Amino acid sequence: MSLRRTSHAVYDTTYHIVWCPKYRKKLFAQNWLRERAAELFREIAEEYEYEIVEMEVAEDHVHFMMSFPPRDSISGVVRTLKSISARELFREYPSIKRKLWKGEMWEDGYFARTVGDKLTKTMIEKYIKHHREKKQSPAQVDLDLR
Repeated sequence: MSLRRTSHAVYDTTYHIVWCPKYRKKLFAQNWLRERAAELFREIAEEYEYEIVEMEVAEDHVHFMMSFPPRDSISGVVRTLKSISARELFREYPSIKRKLWKGEMWEDGYFARTVGDKLTKTMIEKYIKHHREKKQSPAQVDLDLR
């Protein structure tokens, strides 16, 4: 992935996000429904300027590797994808609701992890530690605020 831009930010963020249908039901056992869900996720992502790098709609969960602008929170992105996909799938296929006791498509929670490219956790820790230990250069003002 390369750097992406918005009007006020340049970013390179990628996340691995996973969630399940309510009660971990195997809602997507049929290929046609799995394909429709994937198509909906792509449409939603395009509309909201999310980039889906990789996606898998499995029988009982969905995986995304995706990037989105820093103005959007992970929880907001997940909420958007879940709510719109549920509403559309219920509208198009009302029979899905019969498989769910309370008519909710998705579990409340989700898993999220940041994904590094070339920059690892160890490298960032070393970078921050280096700056903590680095002495001020003569060009910097030493403010003694005692």
